[in-house]
Order: sequence, then C-alpha cells, then structure tokens
Amino acid sequence: MAADWQQNLSFSERLAAISSMHSAYHDSIATKIQALLSSAPSGTSIGDGVTTELSSIDVPPTGIQIGRYNNAQHHGNGLFSEVYKATAVDGKPGIVELVALKVTTPDMMKAPHDSKREARILTAVRSSHVVPLIDAFQQAGGRWVLVFPFMPYGLDGLLRTGKLTDAVRHSILRDVLTGLAYVHSLAIIHRDTKPSNILLASPSGPAYLSDFGIAWSPDDPASEASDQKVLDVGTTCYRPPELLFGHQAYGTGLDMWATGCVAAQVLCLNGRTLFDAGDLGSELALIKSIFETLGTPNLDVWPEAAGFSDWGKMNFTQYRAKRWQDILRGAEPLEVELVSRLVVYESDQRLSAEEALKHACLQI
Repeated sequence: MAADWQQNLSFSERLAAISSMHSAYHDSIATKIQALLSSAPSGTSIGDGVTTELSSIDVPPTGIQIGRYNNAQHHGNGLFSEVYKATAVDGKPGIVELVALKVTTPDMMKAPHDSKREARILTAVRSSHVVPLIDAFQQAGGRWVLVFPFMPYGLDGLLRTGKLTDAVRHSILRDVLTGLAYVHSLAIIHRDTKPSNILLASPSGPAYLSDFGIAWSPDDPASEASDQKVLDVGTTCYRPPELLFGHQAYGTGLDMWATGCVAAQVLCLNGRTLFDAGDLGSELALIKSIFETLGTPNLDVWPEAAGFSDWGKMNFTQYRAKRWQDILRGAEPLEVELVSRLVVYESDQRLSAEEALKHACLQI
C-alpha cells in the first residue's frame, strides 16, 4: 500500500523510497502507459489533464502519496524543486489522470524564485497555451506543492530528435506566442522563456508555456519594484543584452529577445542555440557571442543603453555585424525576417508577441 508521505516519510526516507522504485516491472508499466499516450486512442483526451484508459494495465500503488495524489514517482529536479509524476483518480472506473507535482520549500528558495508567487501569477494568466495550474496546497515541513497536467514532451527534447515538420515548428511557435501575448497583456514578464520551459501534450502539440517560478507581475506584492527588477533572470544564451548591462527597468521585450532565440533554434538552426555563453554560462562569453554575431553596438544602434548602469565601463572589440542570411544560413527568407525582428538590441523595437503572431512566416 502507498505510504503516506506526510506522516510516515522523512525527507531522506522519501529519497530512499524514490531510489527503490526503478525496477524492471515498474519500467514496463511506464512503457505501457507511454505507448497508450503516444497512440492516443479514441478514449484519450489531452487538455487540462491527461486521461488514459488503463483498464488493460495493472498499475500497482508503489509510489508515495502526496496530498490526494497517488503513486507519485520522482520525475525530475529543478533548481529549487522536485517534480513527481502522479495519478489522481477521478471516480470513473479505469480512468486515471496523470499529473505533475512540483514540490517546493518556499523558505529555502532564493529570489527571484518564489513558488507561492508562481501560483498566484498562474491563476492570473490562466489561458490557452499557458500550462494550467490544477491545484496548489501546503504539506508538512513547509512544503508547497503545485499541480499541473502531466505533459510528456518538452521542446528541448523534441528539437534533439530532428524530426519536427515545418508545420509543427510553426504551430509550436504560434502556441508559445499566443501564451506570451496574453501574459504580456497583463504586463507580466515570464523571464525564463526557453525550449525546456515549453511543454507539449504530444509531439505535434499543443504547446504550453510553463515554469513561472521567476515571473514578474506589477500586481503581485512579492515582485520587485518596476525599476529595480532582479538582473539574475533568464537562462544563459537566452538572456537579452539589457540584462548584461545592468538595466533593471526592463519590460516584456526581455521575453521577446528570448523568444527570438527560441525561434531561431526551432525554425533555422536545427536545435542549436543562436548565441553561446560557454560551458560555464559566462556573461562575458555571451556578450562576446552577441557582439560577434550582431556587431558591437554603439549608441546610434542602441540608444537606450546610455541609461544602463554598466554601459561604457569596458571597451569591447569592434565586431562588424553579420548578415542575417549568413547567421541563419539556409533558412527561408520569412523565417530569417521573423528572427531578425525579435533579436534586436533596442528593446522597444522588438516585435511584440501580438505582432509576431501576425508575421507572414507564421501564417503558412
């Protein structure tokens, strides 16, 4: 019988229980479940939850219990979280809803990470193509659990397969931009747009923007002042140049630079990143990569930089800008144009999510 996580397992005992779950039998059960999800029979629906007919599969309750969710098994780790795949029986015989449980300890999180703020923001941005928050609850030991529908695919993994069709690539980008357009309409900034934070219900979509753990909202009391936003946001090669030069009053243009980098990977670069921050994610390495690609900017090209706290503190090698056709060699002209209008130094000259959705590249 499944152990009650709250009453019977300490944190170290829970980790030991996780390690004991990986038997060949359990792997075979997971394989059967995945096969059903992939084949998507008529009894399967994917939306606010992932439900699957399991009448032919004997699923033993070998995982732990977290809240009202059963058979929770470790699925992955975030910087300040553990993710479990679990089941929630909805009362229909043979129907099991697969969910992802993001288990956090808010008191141990370092700003700007805040899982309670994440729950509040996800409630505010509930819409199509933003991963829906199903539930959130407190557990013993100060743990805070967020519950989402289990999405079996991430864009990062799908890019590595090299098997996405042009139609699916365009569809994924439209879904992401649709999610961002709604988020930005509320003046909320995601601050960590990247392939691993784009989840899919199937290899062909739909796609959902996920992980709002460092998102910023003007209406949330836990967010920084609008002109004193945290600079340590975003991930390595998706970080825009204004962050690298100390601009704390950044806006939604931060997400659009990152989305342009994602679009380049999806449409043009076969999964390779547009810029390179080096093995250690160095800011100087990223600045060099950006300047080598787009050219070393001056205030004629990037006038807003004059107000950045770290602008002008270092002298950089003067690189000449490469042509976008050479940066994205072999890409279709409309794909090149879309990326080139998102990856722009001056943040207010980048296409908004609404404008990008209307671009001819995504109308094909």
